[in-house]
Amino acid sequence: MSAPRSYWVYVLASQTRGALYIGVTGNLRERIGQHRGGELAGFTNRYRVTRLVHAEEFSDVHEAIAREKAMKKWNRAWKIDLIEPGNPDWRDLRFDLHLV
Repeated sequence: MSAPRSYWVYVLASQTRGALYIGVTGNLRERIGQHRGGELAGFTNRYRVTRLVHAEEFSDVHEAIAREKAMKKWNRAWKIDLIEPGNPDWRDLRFDLHLV
């Protein structure tokens, strides 16, 4: 029997209250490395959106995808209200989650 799989919905920021990006992945360490390394063309690379400011773990991929889709529809104030209670300083959570 294999270990349970984790899926992550994550929020990246360019800086404190800067540009925001929401994504979903089955390998948070690898995906954050791709964003930070500029390996993914598009918004995050163009605007240097690489600071992990929020992450939610799911055991069901469908729940994770549904959460990501819902969050992408939120207005900016709601996204900030999600981030700031758990990360008021907008620090990079890669270190807290041992992703480096």
